[in-house]
Amino acid sequence: MKLQLIRTQFGKDAVNGMLFVDGVFECYVLEDEYRDIKIAGETCIPEGTYPIEYRNEGGFFNRYTKKYPTIHKGRGMLEIKQIPNFKWVLFHLGNTDENTAGCVLVGSTQQDLDVSKDGFIGNSKLAYTNFYPKVADALDRGEKVTLEITKINLGSEVTNASPPDMIHPNNIKDDLSEIKGLIRILNAKLEGKNIT
Repeated sequence: MKLQLIRTQFGKDAVNGMLFVDGVFECYVLEDEYRDIKIAGETCIPEGTYPIEYRNEGGFFNRYTKKYPTIHKGRGMLEIKQIPNFKWVLFHLGNTDENTAGCVLVGSTQQDLDVSKDGFIGNSKLAYTNFYPKVADALDRGEKVTLEITKINLGSEVTNASPPDMIHPNNIKDDLSEIKGLIRILNAKLEGKNIT
């Protein structure tokens, strides 16, 4: 099974992305911010391809085994392995970058990072309970499961800024208001006058 995480938006404190299972969109993801130099618990993992394996110990394992006894029975957390300078990176529930320390949060909805620097994904439980069994079933069958992490093609610079050729919606709103005002003035001047 091949999982693909494509990072789509890079903010000050968080990174938005999409997760695909064997080429089919599965859910949205939220991670800590992108950094050239890692800060523990505050940095998304480097791009690359990593194996996914069970983690059968730790706080998340104990909590999720109790919280989701049906889907977690006899299984562990989904851990992203062999990441240089990172350990214990899991897929789990959460809504903002405050809920992760380098892990990958899954959700069914996603908020633009321009709205909130911490990002927000919603319906995390629904996304997790749909995603987890697919991967766990593959692991239980003895399949190799990998995660490939890439970013949307932004060129060489990682940024969340609008490109210079884009018009910001606020500018359009201002321009339309100005045009509307000019039309009112023109109508007032033309009132009662015939134009031939």
